[in-house]
Amino acid sequence: MSAAAATGRAWLFYAITTVVLWGIWGAFSSVSPERGFPETLVYCVWALTMIPPALIVLAQARWRLDLNPRAIFYGMAVGLLGAGGQLVLFYTVTRGPAYLIFPIISLSPIVTIALSFFLLGERTGKLGMLGILLALMALPTFDFIPQSGDGAQGSTWFLLALIVMACWGIQAFFMKSANNFMSGESIFFYMMLAGLALAPIAYAMTDFSRPVNMGLDGPLLAAGIQLLNALGALTLVFAFRYGKAIVVAPLSNAGAPLVTAVIALIVAGVVPNSLKLAGLALALCASVLLAIEPDAADETADDETEGQP
Repeated sequence: MSAAAATGRAWLFYAITTVVLWGIWGAFSSVSPERGFPETLVYCVWALTMIPPALIVLAQARWRLDLNPRAIFYGMAVGLLGAGGQLVLFYTVTRGPAYLIFPIISLSPIVTIALSFFLLGERTGKLGMLGILLALMALPTFDFIPQSGDGAQGSTWFLLALIVMACWGIQAFFMKSANNFMSGESIFFYMMLAGLALAPIAYAMTDFSRPVNMGLDGPLLAAGIQLLNALGALTLVFAFRYGKAIVVAPLSNAGAPLVTAVIALIVAGVVPNSLKLAGLALALCASVLLAIEPDAADETADDETEGQP
């Protein structure tokens, strides 16, 4: 996969692939829990689905794994921030209202954009800035579902939601930074290791006092759905390699819900409410602007990754 051209619109190919994979995954991600397979076990299955693509791309790179301390630190940081954020999210949704938690988490690109702007010196043109603004405006609308009562237990859920948002925002920043001195195959391999390392915690969080569906529509169905998630994470690594984080982060986070909404509309006949329709319109405009932004490609990708597998 790393043999793809590092110039031109390679970043866009990988970013769009991520959007499609995560969009499809998002449309069906709730199926397994709805059929009695707990989300904590879904995490364990997801961690296992990371193994095949990690080994395949590493084999394509002739098993050249970056083993220097800096690469190991960055690779594991990317993996632990992503997987750790997911585990914190499992607990967060038991403490507060999901319709407020997810809009907060969806703003993680703000963290990525700020870090990339100030620490990496990334800039983009007027179209890119407008696209980023529209994407950030659209993100909270996707998960905002007004409900009577919030079921919140104190303010703990708010702090936890901020932690998840920070984890995923910083993860994207580390992913971009790591691509400057190590191969994408190595980054994803360490992401796989980190996911597996936290799987026992997710397993321990499972409430086995309730029935667990171990049939074909349980772990096997979850594996098929979560493989889309794993492949999307892989293509995201390469999107960050060839594109600017300041553009890739909002595009992937706004585009995926757009695809999910379209699938839901086609498959389930679900018509979004007016707020989500507005969010979808904003996301569509943002995606188009970010896709055509001429300054979105990382012009340093060739030099910084030269000699990498």
